[in-house]
Amino acid sequence: MNVERLVAGLDIGFAKTTAVIAEVVGELPRHPGIKILGVGQTRTTGLRRGVVADIEETTQSIRKAVNDAERMAGAKVESVYAGISGEHMEAMISKGIVVVSGQEIARTDVDRANAVARAQDVPQDRELLHAIPQEYTVDRQQGIRDPVGMVGTRLETEMYLVTIGSSPATNLRRAVERAGYRVQELVLEPLASALATLTEDEKELGVALIEVGAGTTDVAVFHEGKIRHLGTINYGGNNVTSDIVHGLGVTQADAERLKERYGCAYEPMVDRSEIITLPSTMAQGDRQISRDLLAHIIHQRMDEIFDLVMRDIEASGYLSKLSAGIVLTGGAAASPGMSQLAADVFGTGVRIGSPKENISGLADAVEAPRFSTAVGLALYGATRYAIGASTGSGAKKLPINAPGVDKLAQRVKAWLQDFF
Repeated sequence: MNVERLVAGLDIGFAKTTAVIAEVVGELPRHPGIKILGVGQTRTTGLRRGVVADIEETTQSIRKAVNDAERMAGAKVESVYAGISGEHMEAMISKGIVVVSGQEIARTDVDRANAVARAQDVPQDRELLHAIPQEYTVDRQQGIRDPVGMVGTRLETEMYLVTIGSSPATNLRRAVERAGYRVQELVLEPLASALATLTEDEKELGVALIEVGAGTTDVAVFHEGKIRHLGTINYGGNNVTSDIVHGLGVTQADAERLKERYGCAYEPMVDRSEIITLPSTMAQGDRQISRDLLAHIIHQRMDEIFDLVMRDIEASGYLSKLSAGIVLTGGAAASPGMSQLAADVFGTGVRIGSPKENISGLADAVEAPRFSTAVGLALYGATRYAIGASTGSGAKKLPINAPGVDKLAQRVKAWLQDFF
């Protein structure tokens, strides 16, 4: 094991906090992969609506998850790539235009155009998380992916800027630091999940990644190889659990158990004659219901969530461009009937996305939708390491989010955005 090549992904979800420790392997810098060495997962406490509400409780969840992963890996890590999401995320398109300095477009011209597009005024209560080049235009010739070496006089770039709330980001970093680790970089969770679950062909043809978490459902739409839309729906698996609590008159813990053991998101799949026994209470005694009733409750809420997602994608203008269909991931995606219901709602092909590509080691320990974000964060870290190694800078020594970051680190970050 090469300690210098260790990367750690930390996914602080609404229900679970997951840590993955991996070693960077593969052909560097072009084709980095990860060898999974350790995985840790614990119940999340201290998070409300995607933001840290109790730093001490969040710190404890982080410390336990990372410590468990370190024990399994037999190694310690100093820093983590942490995921962030929530309704405070915003995205916008920005354009940068420059005059080409020579006869041919050079890398410096591209860097200048990207710098102009990134130089948007960001309010004090927000910070720029990702600046992702989408396409370039050379003398009105649109749709160019890499203009270096082309002849032209005017270069224009179209960039996708993702910003997050400064306060949620600061509190998340603080919780990680109190747990004894440093945030190497914050990464938007649906983008991290996309790295772990989507193929290049799917992103080229047009695909929507729908990450069904406990508190929110995140959406990432790719088309022609680039990210085109990001969205967050403030409903998730917890809403399904609440519906079961109110519909069947059971406790939150019992509702979770019923959902995991007997739940089905697609009502037609359930045998109406099947009977399940509800947990008894002093007041109500023993009760039995048809499993079809439980499926009906789950079906109705998930149908509503998928309908909201469809409206969000439709508003982006990409609903008719999803030739590769829908990929479902996140903790709730593994529930029976979820893909069948999504296929009904969206009228297209649906598959369940789990981490598989460019992964070795304890790969079987993370081959489930709930590990998509944490593994994607580790893959992001591997690519960061590969680019840092190719520039001779060493990714471990360049914390992008640290104050006073040098110009080389800024350039490395800009190059890395092409990975999305």
